[in-house]
Amino acid sequence: MASPSRRRPGRAPWWFGAVALASMVLAACGGGGGSDLPPLQLQTLSTRADLVSDGNVLMEVIPPAGSSASALKVTVNGTDQSSAFVRGSDGRITGVVTGLAVGENVILANSGDAFGARLVVTNAPRSGPVISGAQPTPFYCATPTAQPASGNAPATNASGLSGQPDANCNIATEYKLYYRTTAAGCSTALPDTSTAANLCFKPYDPAAAAPADLASTTTSDGVTVPFVVRVERGTMNRGIYDIAVLFDPSKPWTANAPQAQWNRKIWYSFGSSTGQPRRQSRTTVNWSTLTEQLKRGYLVVQNSMTDSSRNSNRVLMAEVTMMMKEHIIDTYGRVKYTLGTGCSGGSINSNMNLSIMPGTLDGVITTCTYPDSETTSMEVGDCTLLAEAYRKNEVLGLWTTMGLTQDQINARKAAINGHVDQTACHAWMNLFGSNGKAGLYQMRTVTDNVTGAITQSTTFTNNCELPNSAVYDPANPVATASLPRCNAWSWAESIWGKVAGSPAARDTRDNVGVQYGLKALLAGKITPEEFVTLNEAVGGIDRDSTPRAARSTADAEALDIAYRSGIVASGRNLAKAAIIDMRGWDDSLLAANLPPGTPVSTGIHHQWYSFAIRDRIARDAGDANNQALWRFARGNFSIPPGTMLTDGITAMDEWLNALVTSSSTATLEAKVRATRPASTADFCYLPDDATQSVKVTGAACDNPATAAKYLIPSLSPRQVAGGPRSEDVLKCQLKPLAASDYTGVTFSASQLARLNSVFGTGVCDWSKPGVGQQAAVSPLTFKAGPGGVPLGADPVSTKQ
Repeated sequence: MASPSRRRPGRAPWWFGAVALASMVLAACGGGGGSDLPPLQLQTLSTRADLVSDGNVLMEVIPPAGSSASALKVTVNGTDQSSAFVRGSDGRITGVVTGLAVGENVILANSGDAFGARLVVTNAPRSGPVISGAQPTPFYCATPTAQPASGNAPATNASGLSGQPDANCNIATEYKLYYRTTAAGCSTALPDTSTAANLCFKPYDPAAAAPADLASTTTSDGVTVPFVVRVERGTMNRGIYDIAVLFDPSKPWTANAPQAQWNRKIWYSFGSSTGQPRRQSRTTVNWSTLTEQLKRGYLVVQNSMTDSSRNSNRVLMAEVTMMMKEHIIDTYGRVKYTLGTGCSGGSINSNMNLSIMPGTLDGVITTCTYPDSETTSMEVGDCTLLAEAYRKNEVLGLWTTMGLTQDQINARKAAINGHVDQTACHAWMNLFGSNGKAGLYQMRTVTDNVTGAITQSTTFTNNCELPNSAVYDPANPVATASLPRCNAWSWAESIWGKVAGSPAARDTRDNVGVQYGLKALLAGKITPEEFVTLNEAVGGIDRDSTPRAARSTADAEALDIAYRSGIVASGRNLAKAAIIDMRGWDDSLLAANLPPGTPVSTGIHHQWYSFAIRDRIARDAGDANNQALWRFARGNFSIPPGTMLTDGITAMDEWLNALVTSSSTATLEAKVRATRPASTADFCYLPDDATQSVKVTGAACDNPATAAKYLIPSLSPRQVAGGPRSEDVLKCQLKPLAASDYTGVTFSASQLARLNSVFGTGVCDWSKPGVGQQAAVSPLTFKAGPGGVPLGADPVSTKQ
């Protein structure tokens, strides 16, 4: 495929057809000339011609050398839309065609001095889907004001819009103007919902005199304007979105002629956490918090269906991102680059776009980073199983018999878990250990971080945000089999498909052959008896996430889908983008173990995840020189200290400007590396640096003898079990259990017999790839059903 150096600003991503112009076959029609006339070329600019949505698309007519494209005529399904096309100051002839029908549309372009061109454009509705397959039902639309639950219908969320939703949750788009105040100490809360007295953004009336406190700003392009922002709020693919950008209400703005204060760059914010509720809602990211980006001239955008807490179907999320980008280009104009950003679940969605739909984003700036949800869920699942196992009589009884103190017990838990202490697994269990529950459940949480004591709620709940009477009940599976299932795999059933003969969706969870605590055993931190007893006690879960004695088993088809689609983050695809990873410290819940100046921790955003991403890229691309790793361990783990964020925005802008304007014919991976500026070099702030301003590089960031110990990655339970730090083996291949593999460890005959009983089919062979592990061939389309198939060649114009 051609490199982005051949891509004009605003063209679709490289996989949207960077080779289209070179391969077009055009023929004569209606031009009034002979066979010696050269051909026109016709192409979509905002997305591939077969991935259009919302009934319009920005297009370009390219005349051949020597042609003026005189008497240009463009028709859409026979209707003349020639007036939409204009020649810009750059000489390009572009226009937005509208009124596209759902399905195939025929676009014809003719002129008096060139052959005509014909292009078939396939359009999907604004409500989706495009490639993600059938949408899950039931799904409840938001309303202008929140409404209470009624029977099996849940309470609705307030949409932030005045219109009523249609059957597909489309709500009429609205626009509002706000200005940035010059007042100090103002609140960045959302101005249309907050009651704060001193808001940073206030309503702006263009018909009134300019407010005395109206701020001004100078963009990254050097354009100085009043700090007035227009916010567009609407719906796309059942999500509610906000688009905010500097705006002059006295002047027009079209895709052919954007206002100059927009720097032609998109800042896409992805929301955190993870979930799969079946209720439409507003996005969790507030545009009003993005002052730094807005003042530089970025167009900032969020959509609730690209918030991880509202949608854990990563293919659907990537589809929504693609649709939003197309809408922006169709409405606001061609873009220079698109940057994704987010923390935690937002970082997952940033990386998932790079992996599932490469080219939609040109780069990402992430904090509290995870590579993807499928492999992160391994640590969640392992921690939940281990936390439960530690409370079982077999394990507790053994530790009691051994006469261990609580501190000694907790040291063993930390060694088995791979963490700083025992609390990180408690955090995983409490925050996300129930997210895989398919139906009704009583939440179990660790309520004592010292003893690990677990308490079960007396009330039932579900992950759909529906009334309990309206969802599947594992205790009554036959009678409720047709009701919604509420875990991530069922929410994405159009991607995974169902288990044969079952209403359950296929999924990837597996721990067959995993030897929990293996490295702790080999290091002498636990005894052979503890090792054997633990692995006997761990067990697994079924498709409902109900605990069982047998280990968890993945579906072979799901494993194949996870890798082929890029849902397991592909190092090869990640290698094609500029990445700045700002990694804070968040490895413990115990105050005694927090770094200096670190008052808050969730205990789950571990250092090693950034290195797992680095390992995947290096393995698949030869090096990870497209990933900048900026580490800190002081303050809030999710908020980069000092000037780190603003430095990152500036450095990434330099990087992406160089990348998208590069004339090199090298591969995209090579160009990303060649254009990386020195300002993005890896560094860390040591936690004892109270100012968080002294950049430290090299080995000093990994010296355990200093406060840098807080910057050193720990392990996961699966890495302690022998797995790779890349943590992308969903299900391991097996080998026979052999006593000779346990160097320095002696098992009794009874212990070996018990191990063979636990691992009757073998133990993990980490020297081999995982079961089904393969290179991603994304993007895939799931229009024909679960499993997905690769997108075909980009449609190109042909002779009429």
